[in-house]
Amino acid sequence: MAIGKITDRIDAITVISDERSVPAPPCPRSVKIELTARCNFNCSFCATGYKLRDKRDMEWDFYLKLLKELKTAGVEEIGMFYLGESFILPWLPDAIKAAKDEGFEYVFLTTNGSLCTSDKVRACMEAGLDSLKFSLNYADEDQFKSIALVKGSLFQDMTNNVKEAHAVREEGRYKCGLYGSYIRYDGQQGDRMASMVNELEPFLDEVYALPLYSQADLVSVDEKNRGWEIRGGNPGRADNMQPAMPCWSLFTEARVTYEGHLSACCFDHDGRFRMGDLNEVGFMDAWTSPEFQALRQAHLNRDVSATVCKDCVAYA
Repeated sequence: MAIGKITDRIDAITVISDERSVPAPPCPRSVKIELTARCNFNCSFCATGYKLRDKRDMEWDFYLKLLKELKTAGVEEIGMFYLGESFILPWLPDAIKAAKDEGFEYVFLTTNGSLCTSDKVRACMEAGLDSLKFSLNYADEDQFKSIALVKGSLFQDMTNNVKEAHAVREEGRYKCGLYGSYIRYDGQQGDRMASMVNELEPFLDEVYALPLYSQADLVSVDEKNRGWEIRGGNPGRADNMQPAMPCWSLFTEARVTYEGHLSACCFDHDGRFRMGDLNEVGFMDAWTSPEFQALRQAHLNRDVSATVCKDCVAYA
């Protein structure tokens, strides 16, 4: 079956068009929804382990209401994740089906791969999932244990689940792309990953690399001490990085936290980047709120020194 390249989609979303280079851009094409903030990993590069907020699940009724509002606003793509691991949820396939039934043309998901057994993947693909990406951020079990900070056996679960997902797709002839990404922590990580990538490439439609993000400067000190290379903002994928300022994530894609906050940042682990409570205001009202417009204008001016983005961009 013909499966599109995920890197084309990433590159398209990480470029700010002239139409969107304004404080109040049109409705974003893509929105990531945090079905859950919980994660079974404790990765050293991710601030989720700092427990800077409660880790709960989105309410189902709010989720359904949100889907309808996003569709009416003009959103085309829905991500079934934000800062948590969505395969924790038994109702993940129901969430995917609800999004497809609402008419969203592309529903995508990123996972750490440890929990997506063949039965769960089959249910998600049957529900209409269009893209499943595995975060393959570890070259081997030793690196996995030192970074993910969980039991090493989950590394083998992750690699097995990648292969089983491919088998599920081929047997069911599901039109779901399967992808992998990994973080280049330093100049040697690409070489470290070579064996892992070679093993899994036959089961994936595309594998690509990401830089190490500063996660809004929440983990940068720890990782810098390890000799890792940190990038400010969210420059996209490693082989086609975009400027940290203006940061594309403010202009082209939205994120909704499990409790209903619209966030301006891909790494809002502590609530600093909340631009509106969607329990109280409409999505487009939050997307074009005075606070959000002021932050975007600062990015357009290339001066975020007086904003919540100042420490993150310092690593650009």
